[in-house]
Amino acid sequence: MATEGGKRTAKRAMVGRLSWGLADQAASSMTNFAVGLYVARSLGLAAFGVFSLAWLTYGVVLNVSRGLATDPLVVRFSGVPTASWRSAAARSSGAALGIGTALGAVCLLVGLGLGGRVGPAFVCLGVVLPALLLQDAWRFAFFAAGAGQKAFANDLVWGVALVPAMVVAARVGSVAAFVLAWGASATVAAVYGCLQSGIRPRMTGARGWLREQRDLGYRYLVENVSLSGASQLRAYGLGAIVGVGAVGAVRGAELLLGPFLALLMGLSLVTVAEAARVLRQAPHQLNRFCLHLGGGQAVAALLWGTALLLMPDRVGEFVLGDVWSSASELIVPATLGVAGAGLGSGAAAGLRALAAARRSLRSQLFASACYVIGGLGGAAVAGTVGSAWGVAAATSISSAVWWLQLRSALRERHHNPIPEVRTP
Repeated sequence: MATEGGKRTAKRAMVGRLSWGLADQAASSMTNFAVGLYVARSLGLAAFGVFSLAWLTYGVVLNVSRGLATDPLVVRFSGVPTASWRSAAARSSGAALGIGTALGAVCLLVGLGLGGRVGPAFVCLGVVLPALLLQDAWRFAFFAAGAGQKAFANDLVWGVALVPAMVVAARVGSVAAFVLAWGASATVAAVYGCLQSGIRPRMTGARGWLREQRDLGYRYLVENVSLSGASQLRAYGLGAIVGVGAVGAVRGAELLLGPFLALLMGLSLVTVAEAARVLRQAPHQLNRFCLHLGGGQAVAALLWGTALLLMPDRVGEFVLGDVWSSASELIVPATLGVAGAGLGSGAAAGLRALAAARRSLRSQLFASACYVIGGLGGAAVAGTVGSAWGVAAATSISSAVWWLQLRSALRERHHNPIPEVRTP
């Protein structure tokens, strides 16, 4: 009976942590959704395409930071003693801040060189990148500590600060103003994260952190950058083949599926930490946990896509303005693409928890190559709609590869329980 009671207590604790994770992702996705909609309605299709290029570039930089700074934190410091977590969180957040400063300077210089409509957006992105990455680092740190409520509160603070910032940006009426408003509100949340944790980011410890975590960090870096880099290549290629308006149409479709895309982008924030706990406490349950996770996301995405298809045009026009007519044509393939990615993400969480970095990297490189080939090949054949269908096919194929790799990793662990990498 005591054993059964302990199991029920563990399950309740897991449900609680996942519930806070879902709440935090809801807050984060609603913030991203609101920003995208506000910019789309305020600036129109072409300017929204420019904003989308800056947004996608932020996604690349964010994944650099996660791979080097925060993914190793979640894998190795979830559920550890508080003193160990605090030391790791200080160095991890310092690494994120340092990465944001360095890559922000690169964005600023690139923006100054580009000029035109795109240049000012990249200059402003460079200015706000350090704060954006630090805010994201606090979310990872809180979930590693099992304190999802603090991550949720931090995202709420960002959302509240975003409201007046967006109003001011709308009065200015430029892409650069919206990028600055987005980053300024993230700065408020990043500072609040320091107060919540009682930790100062240690940039002086960043080099030591990168050195200690290099066996995971550099593989995760390549994996994450290949993911976001594939999206960036597709966006630039789509803009070159079809036009910048096509980038705005794709981003509009993504906004309609925003809750699920945001959940996928921040998957490791919640599920890798939880999968790592499952692996420590009941390793035989890991495969089932990952299957439920991926299958649940896929089904939810399909249900949401079905609801979008039933939405009247007047509602879509109210939500996206001029972007709706182009984005609505992409709902079906975009939904199938997100469903495929959601299914594969369950296996990806399992590979991360197993610290099977080689298999995870191999899967992600294959998935990224399929994404670029499908997205640009489809664009060359059938324009924006063809690109969306190409991506949908690519994610379905990639999902199968993720699950095959997880199956192999679990079989290896069964035959040889020695971890692939050392655990501190």
